[in-house]
Amino acid sequence: MDKCLVIIPTYNEKENVEKMVRTVFKLNTPFHLLIIEDNSPDGTADIVKKLQPEFPDKLFMVERKGKLGLGTAYIAGFKWAIEKGYDFVCEMDCDFSHNPNDLERLYQAGKDGADVAIGSRYVSGINVINWPLGRVLMSYFASKYVRIVTGMKIHDTTAGFKCYKKNVLETIDLNKIKMKGYGFQVEMKFTAHKFGFNLVEVPIVFTDRQEGTSKMSGGIFSEALWGVLKMKMNSWFRKYERKG
Repeated sequence: MDKCLVIIPTYNEKENVEKMVRTVFKLNTPFHLLIIEDNSPDGTADIVKKLQPEFPDKLFMVERKGKLGLGTAYIAGFKWAIEKGYDFVCEMDCDFSHNPNDLERLYQAGKDGADVAIGSRYVSGINVINWPLGRVLMSYFASKYVRIVTGMKIHDTTAGFKCYKKNVLETIDLNKIKMKGYGFQVEMKFTAHKFGFNLVEVPIVFTDRQEGTSKMSGGIFSEALWGVLKMKMNSWFRKYERKG
């Protein structure tokens, strides 16, 4: 049986975290769950701690000292997953914008040969619910822009709902991943692409959060815009060779 981990970063997610934990553990696939908690002032960590005795050896949490960025949260989670020997590692948001039921489809895509399975909003049209039109267009064309700059063939280059095979995370030097916001999602995909891994898009429907507040900001898009150009130029001077 494969060991499968779902990593969920949290900051002020008290409205969502218990429901998310229970939903993931009701799935047919026996996922384990790692919460990366950034010292939420709303008591998110306390909710997770109360749930842990109910789900021993399945629900884990890493508490950090503050809000240190999405990318660093996932890097911490990836390193934890490698150390614990997980075969597949998924990442997703806590706010139900990513449907937990789709975790099983991403995992199945990995079993079927995807090194990185991507929950894609744009591979079969534009499948986004409850976003203002301006934000939909910004996201859609940001993905187009990244696709042009990087040469990746995937449609949803900024997607944050993914499942990695462990060898992808073991191959990428996680300490060299520099972007901390949503640009991190692009950098991870691009690095996997440059190493020659198989990136496969799985169509999903993305539904904006119903509870809690969004963490999106203009600085996040700025980082992605300029960071992608810098990332591409840096790749010209780097060798991507898999070991073994």
